[in-house]
Amino acid sequence: MVSAQLHRSDRTRMHSRRKGGLRKLPGGGQMRRIYILLALIAIGVTSIARADRLPLPADTPASYRAECASCHLPFAPMLLSSPDWKNVMGNLERHYGDNASLDAKTRGEIEVYLTRRAGSGSRVSGAGDPPRITATDWFRREHREVSAALWRDPRVKSAANCTACHSRAEHESFRGREIKLPK
Repeated sequence: MVSAQLHRSDRTRMHSRRKGGLRKLPGGGQMRRIYILLALIAIGVTSIARADRLPLPADTPASYRAECASCHLPFAPMLLSSPDWKNVMGNLERHYGDNASLDAKTRGEIEVYLTRRAGSGSRVSGAGDPPRITATDWFRREHREVSAALWRDPRVKSAANCTACHSRAEHESFRGREIKLPK
């Protein structure tokens, strides 16, 4: 018999593959449960970390940082949907009370970036017309405990002024422990 001639380690290696080429997890059912639990914990920790950070993607064009950040934070594209970003970029001459017009090349570059990296789902729903990040269901949920009086405070001015309360907003960090409410 051929298998009798194989070393034990060879037999184990040969028979440790499942249909489709996947290896069985070592330790049987108990270890499998532990691996699954660890994977779920890792996913949960990653999700929590992402809720505190709204980083700009690595491919963010310099024009976006230069043009948009000259007046406000360069918002993470995932905070609005693609149609909402098209709406914003299509109305720059009436950009929330300001004229933010750009030359065609710069406008096109920024719009392509924003629409390609746009968000979807519940994070961006409810943005309104004109679209506002501060009107999205996600933003309202995250800021539900903020009083109307605080939004009107002259040091805050509006809900779009992230840096008024989020001390590290310029570093794309919005952790709860970094919130400093004006007093």
